Amino acid sequence: MPTLDSQVHAYERNHPGRPWIGTLYGPPEVTGDQMAAAMDAVGVDGAILVSPFSMYRYDASYALEVFAAHPGRFRLVKPVDPTDPAVVDTIIDWASTDGAVGIRIFLRDNASTDPADPAINRVLATAAQRSLPVNVACTGRLDQAGQLAARNPNTRLVIDHLGLPQPHEPPPPAEPFPDLPKLLALAAHENVAVKVSGACTLSHEPFPYKDIWDPLGRVFDAFGVDRCMWGTDWTRAVGMLTYEQGVEAFRITDRLSNGERAALMGDTLQRVYNWHWPAA
Repeated sequence: MPTLDSQVHAYERNHPGRPWIGTLYGPPEVTGDQMAAAMDAVGVDGAILVSPFSMYRYDASYALEVFAAHPGRFRLVKPVDPTDPAVVDTIIDWASTDGAVGIRIFLRDNASTDPADPAINRVLATAAQRSLPVNVACTGRLDQAGQLAARNPNTRLVIDHLGLPQPHEPPPPAEPFPDLPKLLALAAHENVAVKVSGACTLSHEPFPYKDIWDPLGRVFDAFGVDRCMWGTDWTRAVGMLTYEQGVEAFRITDRLSNGERAALMGDTLQRVYNWHWPAA
């Protein structure tokens, strides 16, 4: 079975030609070549490369360069701005871009809290028309995500990082799964999938992070592994664990059957993002 990571980031060092707008927790650079090498070292076959919003905002040009260099290893997700008057054209153009498999929106900061917000719903409707899943960063707003899912039943929504706040550095939160009931409620919407990404950063135990499996088991029971996708959220997780640990924790656990592991670590991702393996 292929092992496919549902979220990694790659970025250059800050330079005038493509300056960072902000910072992402991690090394000074993790180029596409370096990310591919890290995957090779632990037997990860491919990954969804999410253009890092913290650094590049809505500019996915570096992700496109990485894909051009490694077309068999990565597929791309680009953040979009629902308030941009040109966002529909942006989504249409992205849908026809080689390597593009999804878009991302953020329900945070100044983003509208209204589930009827026309800008957000326009993005979701356009994505459905172009068969693009929408990754939703919605920590603290899982109720809103559920209402958006109900309004847009033809749009595939993918909840980023279990919809939970995750740390960049130790210690993990005292209560690692505070909104788990709200996440589980989203399972009622058949168009919602979940990225089980960065989960190891929520553990209070050392590798292999055995204390995460009871709450994750509730997620798998609610959604089914056919709507759940493992991921490392590399490099955001670099202050908490190694890339190898983020991979191996899911490979060695006895809490998953072989079939569940295959679905969680590759099969579901292929279906949700329409990325059929082996990659061309």
